[in-house]
Amino acid sequence: MQGEALEALGRWIAGALGASEIRLTEPAKMPGGAIQENWTFDALVTDGPHAGTLGLVLRTDAPSGVSASRTKVEEYALLKAAFAAGVTVPEPLAADPAGDLLGKPFYLMRRAAGTANPRTLARDPALDPHRAALTEAIGRELARIHSIVPPRPDLAFLDADAGPPARRRVAEFLAQLDALPRPYPVLEWATRWLDRNAPETAAAALGHGDFRCGNLMVDATEGPVVTAVLDWEFASWSDPLEDIGWLCARCWRFGADDRPVGGIGERADFQRGYEAESGRRLDWAAVPYWEVLGTVRWAIIALQQGERHLSGREFSMELALTARKAAEMEYDLLTQIRAIEEAA
Repeated sequence: MQGEALEALGRWIAGALGASEIRLTEPAKMPGGAIQENWTFDALVTDGPHAGTLGLVLRTDAPSGVSASRTKVEEYALLKAAFAAGVTVPEPLAADPAGDLLGKPFYLMRRAAGTANPRTLARDPALDPHRAALTEAIGRELARIHSIVPPRPDLAFLDADAGPPARRRVAEFLAQLDALPRPYPVLEWATRWLDRNAPETAAAALGHGDFRCGNLMVDATEGPVVTAVLDWEFASWSDPLEDIGWLCARCWRFGADDRPVGGIGERADFQRGYEAESGRRLDWAAVPYWEVLGTVRWAIIALQQGERHLSGREFSMELALTARKAAEMEYDLLTQIRAIEEAA
């Protein structure tokens, strides 16, 4: 985005923000995001409600993605609903649902400070004195997300009548495994285990769908504090325990296996924050089932990412290497399910 394209974007943003004139710095592509593209830049806003220098992020689709990902229109609606519910998310500012300006839909949000680098959050010893408070704050953020419940006309694109969330996931996994060009017996076996043990709970709340270390932005200069919950493209109505199982699965601890909540902290701190914010208790003993479900899900996503590379649609060593993670997930599943059955 340079020259005339950048000028056109500036005019569009000026109109969206109610300003007579805006000058933009050259957008820079942000690292990470195999499914989405994020571009950051500053806007010098002449007048209107946002007058001054505004840090912005433009979010749009990568060249190829996964079928389960929400559209930009849907993701923008989710971000607005979360912002209104008090979740710490980047303020949503404007969207181009038709994609007229860039040739594909996008939305604009305020840039948040801090880092979402999972290895920093999981391994930086400077965070160690603050991990209990940070983990409690993460529990509060997830409870705020789960305070959004159906029916919601603004989120009508989410299916609230798709049956028990665990059963829905099992059906999705079986279809996704069938669509892969090679068989994966451990994943098939683990999915059958999930089916045999599936709880018949209802879709009681909004599930973020990717709430984990890597999608939580933290600013260490003041606390540290959570400054943004990112990446809403997998949200759905679900059992609140699905988000918790995903967050606590070993695959998202980034080597800090002794800290079960995303490699950041302890379950007791997370539970304390969640219950203080929500005012209710969950069936915490059921979390291991959802950790297994999250591990199967990540293994399948990793394989799908690898197929994007192998198919020739998008040459990327990152995607190719992501597929190699599936073998690690298979090992995790064998050990997780054995531990659950031995404890029963």
